[in-house]
Amino acid sequence: MTSRGIDTAFGLFHAALGAVVLIESVQTLVEALGRTGGAHVHVALLAGVEAVGAALFLLGRTVRLGGGLMLATFLVAVLVHGLGRELPLLVYAAGTVFVMAHGSIWLRSGPPAA
Repeated sequence: MTSRGIDTAFGLFHAALGAVVLIESVQTLVEALGRTGGAHVHVALLAGVEAVGAALFLLGRTVRLGGGLMLATFLVAVLVHGLGRELPLLVYAAGTVFVMAHGSIWLRSGPPAA
């Protein structure tokens, strides 16, 4: 695969991961806020932080800040619910660390290497 192909695949992975986490976070936030009794404020707060993190993760300059927020919320979810219920978060966390380690593709300038 050429460098251009790798960059394209990485960019698609970054966008897909951020979008999935953002959509799931917003859905959880809406659901938590829609419940009566206010007993799920902690869920709404965590989902809100995760949504902000995912949005920042999708932006070029704030990918590491957003990724850090996402990782923090994943850790809280695993600590509260246990790994068995939150197993998909391991995949999200690994992908987040991968993107954070390589930085945003959208900030790279110049022509792709051949």
